[in-house]
Amino acid sequence: MDMQTLYLLVPLAPLVGAIAAGLFGKVLGRKWSHRITIALVAVSFMASLAIFQDVMAGHVFNGTVYKWMASGDTSFEIGFLIDRLTVMMMLVVTFVSLMVHIYTIGYMQEDPGYQRFFSYISLFTFSMLMLVMANNFMQLFFGWEAVGLVSYLLIGFWYTRPTAIYANLKAFLVNRVGDFGFLLGIGLVLMVFGTLDYATVFASAQRYVNDVAPIPGVTWNLITAICILLFIGAMGKSAQFPLHVWLPDSMEGPTPISALIHAATMVTAGIFMVARMSPLFELSETALSFVMVIGAITALFMGFLGIIQNDIKRVVAYSTLSQLGYMTVALGASAYSVAVFHLMTHAFFKALLFLAAGSVIIAMHHDQDIRNMGGLKKYMPITWITSLIGSLALIGTPFFSGFYSKDSIIEAVGLSHLPGSGFAYFAVVAGVFVTAFYSFRMYFLVFHGEERFGKAVHHAAHAPAKHADAHQSDEAHDDHASHDEHHGLAPGQKPHETPWVVTLPLILLAIPSVLIGFITIEPMLFGDYFLGAVFIGQEHHAMAELREEFHGATAMAFHALTTLPFWLAVAGVASSWFFYMKRPDIPAAIKHRFEAVYTLLDNKYYFDRFNDWFFAGGARGASRFLWKFGDVKLIDGVMVNGTANLVGRAAAALRNVQSGYIYHYAFAMIIGVFVLLTVRTWFE
Repeated sequence: MDMQTLYLLVPLAPLVGAIAAGLFGKVLGRKWSHRITIALVAVSFMASLAIFQDVMAGHVFNGTVYKWMASGDTSFEIGFLIDRLTVMMMLVVTFVSLMVHIYTIGYMQEDPGYQRFFSYISLFTFSMLMLVMANNFMQLFFGWEAVGLVSYLLIGFWYTRPTAIYANLKAFLVNRVGDFGFLLGIGLVLMVFGTLDYATVFASAQRYVNDVAPIPGVTWNLITAICILLFIGAMGKSAQFPLHVWLPDSMEGPTPISALIHAATMVTAGIFMVARMSPLFELSETALSFVMVIGAITALFMGFLGIIQNDIKRVVAYSTLSQLGYMTVALGASAYSVAVFHLMTHAFFKALLFLAAGSVIIAMHHDQDIRNMGGLKKYMPITWITSLIGSLALIGTPFFSGFYSKDSIIEAVGLSHLPGSGFAYFAVVAGVFVTAFYSFRMYFLVFHGEERFGKAVHHAAHAPAKHADAHQSDEAHDDHASHDEHHGLAPGQKPHETPWVVTLPLILLAIPSVLIGFITIEPMLFGDYFLGAVFIGQEHHAMAELREEFHGATAMAFHALTTLPFWLAVAGVASSWFFYMKRPDIPAAIKHRFEAVYTLLDNKYYFDRFNDWFFAGGARGASRFLWKFGDVKLIDGVMVNGTANLVGRAAAALRNVQSGYIYHYAFAMIIGVFVLLTVRTWFE
C-alpha cells in the first residue's frame, strides 16, 4: 500500500465506521456496531503509526487530493500536509479515540442510543483528523465546523434532558461567536494573498508585514488583524476567556465524549491551529502579547473555579480550561513546540482523569458529587491508582509526563520579554498551587477518608440542576428529575471495580501519562523534531534560552526540585490533605468568612448571568420590539392594514356625499362648474 493511500485511510476509516453504525446500526446490532467502529479507528491508528515512521525517515507530503471548486483564479481544494506536527496530532487523536471507543462499551452498555453514540464519536474522530491533516484554510474550516457540529450532537446526546439541550445550544452559539472572527480572518487571508494554501500564504507573508488591514474605520497592521481574528476562532474552540463559558456545561454529554472533547480533539484544535500558523504569528508581537494575556487569565482564573466544584466531572473540566490557558500562554511566548508538547502530554493524562471519573460515576450509580464519596481506594484499586497517576501528571510531579511540558511552559514564559509576560509568568506560577490544590482535593475526597456513600442523606449537587451524568434513556425518561432521584448507592450498598472494558483503557492511558514526557522531551524540546513544522522568529529567544538552560530530561527533573513551582505543587497537595482529611472544618470556616468571594466563584464570575441578561435577554428584547413595533404596528398597522383603513376612510367620506337628494347633487354641480371656471381664468 502506497503512502497516499495510507493518508486517505486515516480519516476515511472512522468515517466509514460512523456511517455503518449510524445508518445501519439497527441491522448490525450493538456488538457489530462497536466492533466495526473500534476496528476502523484501530486501522486509523495503525496507519498513523506507519505514516509516523515514514515522516521520521524524512518524507513530508504536501499535496492536493482533489479540487473541490474553482472560482475565478481561486481553487478550493481538499489536500493533506503531512509533517511532524501533523503526524503527532494524528497519533494522539487516533490513540485517545481508540481508548474512548473501547471504554464506551462498558459505559454506555445500557443506553438505548448505543449505536448512535458510536456513530457520533467515530464522526468526531474523522472531523478532527480532517482538521489536523489540512494543507489549506478551506479544509481547516471544514474540520473546524465539523467538530463543532458533532460536539453539538454529543453534548446534547441525551436530548430529552433540558439541561443537555441548554448546554449544546450554549456551546453551539458561543462557538459561532469565535467562528465569526475565524471566518473573517480566513476571508482576509483570501482577500490579501489570493489563495488559501498554507505554504503559499506563509511564504509571502513577510511582504505584507508593514501593510495596513483593509478594514474600514481601523488602522490595524494587516498581519496583526489576521492573527487576532484567527485567534478569536481559537478562543471559541479552545475555550479561552471570555469564550470559555460553554466548556463546563459540555459535561452534560456522556463521560466518554467529555474525555474525547477535552483531551485530544475539539479543545486542542485552537492550540494546533495557532502552532500551524506560527509563520504568521511570529510577524506580530501585538498578536502574541494578546494571545499570552488571554491565556494567562484563563490559566489562573479558571483554576480558581475548580477549587469550589463538587461535581467530579466539573473539577476535571475546569482543570482542562486552566491547562488550555497554559498552552495558550506558551503560544504567546513563541514556545510553539512547548505548547504542542503540553497538548500531547495533557491529552493522555486528561483523558485518563475523565475516564477514571466515569469509572467512579458507574461505581457510584451515577452520583457525581464528591462529597458523597470517600474511601473508594479499597473498592476500586485500578481506578484509584490510575487516578493518582493522572493527578500526579496534572500537577507537574517530576518524572511524570505533565511535569516536563508544564515546567517548560513556565520557564519559557519567564524568559519572554513581550508585553504581558510578567503577568503571564505570575499567573502560570500561581496556577501551579491552585492546580495541585483542586486536583488533590478531588482525589482525597473520592478515594480516601470517611466512606460517605450509601447513606440516606445525600448532597444535592448531582441533581439535574447541577447537571448529572446519568444514563438517560432517550425514550423513557422525559422527566429527568424523577429519574435522578434514584442516583447513588442504596444504604448498605458497596461500590465495586468496573469491568475490564472500562479499566483497560485506564491502564493503557496511565502508561503514557507517566512515560511519554520523558521519552519525547529530548526530540520535541531540545531536538529538532518540529523543525520545518513550526517557525520561530530570530527576535524571540525563549526557546533558544530554554534549550541552553536544560540539557536533558533527567537534569530538568532534578533541577525542578529546587524551584518555586515544585514547592508550590507540594504546598497545594499538603494543603488539600490537611483541609479535607485532617481539618474538614477549615474549608467551611473559610467559606463562611469569605462568603462574598465564594459567591463570586460559585456564580463563575457572573459570566453566565451577564450573557443571559445582556446577549440572550437583549436578543429577546430586540425581537420583542421588532415584533410589536415593526411587525404589528409598522407592517400590519401601517403598510398592510393602513392601506385598507385609508380606502375605508375615503369611502366613508364619499358615502356622505351620496345623500340621494337632487338639490345636493345640483349644488355640487354648481360648485364644480364654479371651481373649473375659476381655475381656467387663473391659467388664462
